[in-house]
Amino acid sequence: MIATRAALLYGPGEEYKIDTVELDEPGPGEVLVEIRACGLCHSDEHVRSGDLPLPHYPVICGHEGAGEVSQVGDGVTSVAPGDHVALAFIPSCGSCASCRVGKSYLCDLGMKLFDTGIITDGRIAHRIGDTPVARFSQLGAFAERQLLAESSVVKVDPDIPWPAVALVSCGVATGFGSAVSRAGVRPGDTVAVLGIGGVGMSAVQGARVAGARRIIAVDPVEFKREQALRFGATHVYASLDEAIAGVGQLTWGQMCDSVICTFGVMLGELLEPALTLTAKGGTCVVTSVAPIAQASADVNLFLLAMMNKEIKGCLYGAESPRVQIPRLLSLYRDGQLKIDEMITETYRLDQVNEGYADIAAGRIVRGVITF
Repeated sequence: MIATRAALLYGPGEEYKIDTVELDEPGPGEVLVEIRACGLCHSDEHVRSGDLPLPHYPVICGHEGAGEVSQVGDGVTSVAPGDHVALAFIPSCGSCASCRVGKSYLCDLGMKLFDTGIITDGRIAHRIGDTPVARFSQLGAFAERQLLAESSVVKVDPDIPWPAVALVSCGVATGFGSAVSRAGVRPGDTVAVLGIGGVGMSAVQGARVAGARRIIAVDPVEFKREQALRFGATHVYASLDEAIAGVGQLTWGQMCDSVICTFGVMLGELLEPALTLTAKGGTCVVTSVAPIAQASADVNLFLLAMMNKEIKGCLYGAESPRVQIPRLLSLYRDGQLKIDEMITETYRLDQVNEGYADIAAGRIVRGVITF
C-alpha cells in the first residue's frame, strides 16, 4: 500500500483539508506519479463552491498537474519510470470513435471522469481507512503522489520546468485552443477575451500568435487588465458595457470577429452582451464553466439568425491533449508563449486555501502548488 498527503474536500462549501490517503500499487494500464506541480485552476473552485457538485466526497481536487513517473503497471507502453508527464483532465483511450478521428478531447472515457473507482477497471484504489476517495477528473493532483490511468498522462520533454508543464496541461491549452482552434482566429482579426484569468490570458496569447490585429481584454480587476497588455492585448476594458461602446468606436461598428468567454463563472445573462460584441458572421466561443443548474441563457434569436452569428462550446481548447501539450511546450521553449510570466505566486500544498483566496481577491493570474 502507498500513502500520500493530499488536499481533500469533504463537501461543497468547505475548505480543503490535508489528509493521508492510501493508494493501490499500479495495476494493468496504471502509473504512479510523483506530483511536482499543480496549477490552481478555477474549475476546482467550481467544485468547492458547489457550482459543480460531485457524486462522491471526500474528493482530491487538482487537475492541472505535472509529475515524474515512479512505477508502471503491466501493459503500460507510453511512459516508463523517470519520465516526465503532464496530467490530462480529458483521458485519451486512442480507440473510441472520437479518438480515431483526432478528437480525443471528446474521448469516451470522459464518461468515467466523476466515477469514484479508477478509470481502468472501476475498483476503489484510493481510500482513507474504509472510506473511498474520489479524484476530480480522475486525477486528484493536489497530492504528493497519485495513482493514475495511463490514458490520463502525456509524456513531455524533461527540460521543461514543472510549473510550465502543469499549466499547459489545462489552462494554457484550453485558452490557447479557444482562440486558435475553436474560434479560428486569423491574421488581421479583432478578438475579444472576456475574463482574464489563466485561461483568458492564454486565449489572449493564442489570438496574438494567430496574428490578430486587435485583442480586446475585458476584466473588472485592474491588475488583470494591466497584465493582459503584457501578454498581447491591445485594448482593455473594465466591463462589458465599456467594451461594447469602445469596440463599436474602434471598429466603426463592425465589432469583433471572435469573442471568447473565459469568465470565472459563466452565467446565462452574460451571453447576449458577448453576442453584442460579436460581428456579423462572427463566432462567440463559450469556454467558461457555468453552474450545472444554469439551464437557460439570454439570446436575441432574431439577431443571431439575421446576422449569421454562431455560438460554440469549447472543451480543452478543442484540441487533443497528446498533440496540443507538446506543441505548446515547443512554443514555450521558443519564447513565443509566455507561461512563467503567468505564474504570480507559488504555494505549498497546505496553502491551497490561501491560494484560492488570492484568486477570489483578484491578486493573481495563476497560482501554482509546488512539491
